[in-house]
Amino acid sequence: MRSRNKILDAVRDVIARSGFSGVTIASVAQTAGVTRQTVYSIFGTREDLVSQAVAEHLTEIVDGVHERLRTAPTPADYVVDLIVACRTIVRSDPVLAALLRTDGDNPLFDAGALDRARAVGLRLLSPLQELFPETALRLDDIVDISVHLGWSAVCFDDPSVRTDEDLRRFLGRWLAPAFAASVEE
Repeated sequence: MRSRNKILDAVRDVIARSGFSGVTIASVAQTAGVTRQTVYSIFGTREDLVSQAVAEHLTEIVDGVHERLRTAPTPADYVVDLIVACRTIVRSDPVLAALLRTDGDNPLFDAGALDRARAVGLRLLSPLQELFPETALRLDDIVDISVHLGWSAVCFDDPSVRTDEDLRRFLGRWLAPAFAASVEE
């Protein structure tokens, strides 16, 4: 277990320093201070290694975000605050910031990226049903719009151009009426 954690920490370190293209079994083994054989015996492939390292990193972040969103007064506020928090976290976290780099190996820009983003979105938004039961029937739609808006805010919206408060107002202006309409249907 100790070697596994050292290796996952090393993957995140390599991603933060060199992006996804810098992640090789050799670079991870060297950074972790283990042999390449140890890395292969625990993870099998580079893809498994990167996937598990990023998934565990995201799980830690998601847990922290959920705690912050428990006090959202409406479903629209929940989604708005989630998107603003995600932009802040992705821009400030070195591993997640590497996702914004468009090197050829970046999983953010491959064919399966949207499906993976929806799965993460569902995990982030699942507490919404507990807090606001009226959203249960529309959760898939809420996830879909949140992923698209969130991806846009995280990748293209810069805090130096639009502050968190400006982004919150913009998103709220458009999402609040959409949520109200979806509950009425």
